[in-house]
Amino acid sequence: MPFHFPGWFGSNDVLSTHVPYRAGAHGLSICNGFRPGPNARGATPSTAGRSKSGGGVSIARTGFCRPIGALNSCAEAVVTSAARIAIINVFMFPFRSRHARSCPKPRLHTIYLSMDSLEKAARVLDLEIFELQRLRKRLDENFSRAVELIKETVDARGKVVVVGVGKSGHIGAKIASTLTSTGSPAVVLDSSNALHGDLGMIADGDVVLALSASGETEEMLRILPAITRFQVRIIAICGDPKSTLAQNAHVCLDVNVEQEACPLNLAPTSSTTVMLALGDALAMVLLEARGFNKEDFAKFHPGGMIGRSMLMRVHQVMRPREAMAIVATDTPIRDVLRAMTNVRAGAAVVTGEENQLLGIFTHGDFVRHFQSDSRIGERLVADLMTLNPVTVHKEKLAVEVLNLLERHRIDDLVVIDDDNVPVGIVDSQDLTRLKLL
Repeated sequence: MPFHFPGWFGSNDVLSTHVPYRAGAHGLSICNGFRPGPNARGATPSTAGRSKSGGGVSIARTGFCRPIGALNSCAEAVVTSAARIAIINVFMFPFRSRHARSCPKPRLHTIYLSMDSLEKAARVLDLEIFELQRLRKRLDENFSRAVELIKETVDARGKVVVVGVGKSGHIGAKIASTLTSTGSPAVVLDSSNALHGDLGMIADGDVVLALSASGETEEMLRILPAITRFQVRIIAICGDPKSTLAQNAHVCLDVNVEQEACPLNLAPTSSTTVMLALGDALAMVLLEARGFNKEDFAKFHPGGMIGRSMLMRVHQVMRPREAMAIVATDTPIRDVLRAMTNVRAGAAVVTGEENQLLGIFTHGDFVRHFQSDSRIGERLVADLMTLNPVTVHKEKLAVEVLNLLERHRIDDLVVIDDDNVPVGIVDSQDLTRLKLL
């Protein structure tokens, strides 16, 4: 059960038999449900209890009750159910047959350490999902203003300058890459080299996207005065709206988190996930606001599978007419199969007197009909063909072929011209060879 009570891990919620005690703290004992008696500061509060034998856990709280991690349940609610503690089955210890004046010495294992790998992984994901949900609830007019600032800058031929330090810098690089690939030019400013000439990449009219979890990062604050000398607007993505960075920005997007997914509550995990998600949201909303379409995307992605499918035309990937099995309506199925075998095709296209497309007959059609009619070879293709088959125009983008094949769950797609005359066919088996799949 992925509860998180990291006493040594930095949270205010602690589940153990010996926890740091601060003034104003209170505790409850699973042994008897009574509040602990007074004790010297710095030690776990003593607990008055009566029990001949058994076990239990002490829960200490640092003065207030709030949801624990992503579980939305407070510690005191957990305390009230001894059954839950029995299920958790940690910190079990025996009592002597006398009044217990204080909790015994702790064992080293914690709830977190008792989890297996899958439970720990689920806990990490739960915590990050929880922080993303918090971010979603915080979206406000500041986000809309940030989109407007970037759009105004890009429309005026300006660019986005992204700056961050450490993990925030890595997230910033990814955001800059996403912005650039979706039509909003962005560059990454190296904070360590900014004061040594790299500030030259900033120009009046640009917008600066500054990332910092605390908003007080030393390297960031060192270059902030130099950045403000330019006629730029600053969008701060930070976790403290009252920080120095936030106070010197035109717009602040709050990415605070209650808890990192790290069991030590130290390594940037939830905070970087929230930053990245907010950057994706900015880029995608901006993409729509600027009318960026598939053709624009293909222009920026000419290489790889995306580029091939977005830039190539259907006539460049189809099998030409001479590699097709084309038959008339009065052709027996036996001859249709022979025509298909001659060109190593899985389908035959049926045309009329003026070469217009009438239908299609596939190897799959033959197998299905043969099960009920073993003399299918003598029948005419006009009786068994599929009328009005799915088609694609020869000048369409190749990505349209992928969409049609997936949508209609077919293996062969007839390619036509402006006169509805078959000029080629796309076989799904060719897509792998063409590196479109």
